[in-house]
Amino acid sequence: MVVSAKSSPLSELRIALPSLPLRLQEVGRFVAANDYDATTRSMRDLAAEAGADPAAFTRLAKAIGYSGWDALRAALTEARRPSPASPFSGRARSRREGPNADVALITDKLEAEAAGLPRISAHAIADAARALHDAKRIWIAGYRSCRSVAELLNYELRLFRPEQVQLVGVSGPEDLDLGAFRPGEAVIVIGFMPYTNASVRVAQAAYGAGATLIAVADSIAAPMAEGADHVLLFEAASSPGFFPSLTGALAIAQSLAAVTFSLGGTAAKKRLEETEARLAAASTYVAEKG
Repeated sequence: MVVSAKSSPLSELRIALPSLPLRLQEVGRFVAANDYDATTRSMRDLAAEAGADPAAFTRLAKAIGYSGWDALRAALTEARRPSPASPFSGRARSRREGPNADVALITDKLEAEAAGLPRISAHAIADAARALHDAKRIWIAGYRSCRSVAELLNYELRLFRPEQVQLVGVSGPEDLDLGAFRPGEAVIVIGFMPYTNASVRVAQAAYGAGATLIAVADSIAAPMAEGADHVLLFEAASSPGFFPSLTGALAIAQSLAAVTFSLGGTAAKKRLEETEARLAAASTYVAEKG
């Protein structure tokens, strides 16, 4: 993938290298040569491989105009995003050589997924879950691949709040749901780049109606996050493979459901038990042997 020099943090880094102290030059060259690793691995791991002090990565970032390593890392991740015209093929890389090439790709992907989860803000999710607990009704919207995340969250929440949770556009024309948003309700919109126009329309309708808008997105600059009361960020672009990662979005969805249930106390548990009893009566699950 080619990134224009105008917007590339790597270009900024390379331009600044000659004026940096010798040790920071070494760290800078390491980052420039391993920009993918810089977006997927922890600063401690990078420092160990580079033979440097982890603090040197922070000093490097500040030396070239960033507030710290996290800001530079975010810029590197953003620069790796493909153009809207080729959001998936632009991520594709040539197949590695060697007998373990496939295993290496899987290992890199699993490591990148695992590295991204700790960077999700638990405090932000807890705040959003409290908003869901207080909401009179919860609307959930996710399109294309994000539909799976929306459906999972809808399913988990409806286990204990069946009358108050609804997927946008399921019961009829979507515009009728957008017109039904009200203050005191919560609207969750899930998306990553490239963002769908439908997700932006839902977010704008929620904002215009005065509902609490919760955006689950890969960037604070996501168009469906504009004006949101809560923005829950996950990493989509840093994982290798032709398709962005939804692992973080799924973790956020399940965390929202878990905390919302916990906040519901005995009433939520009673509704969950009623749901379980109905499922058992309908023989929904295969009976265990023994």
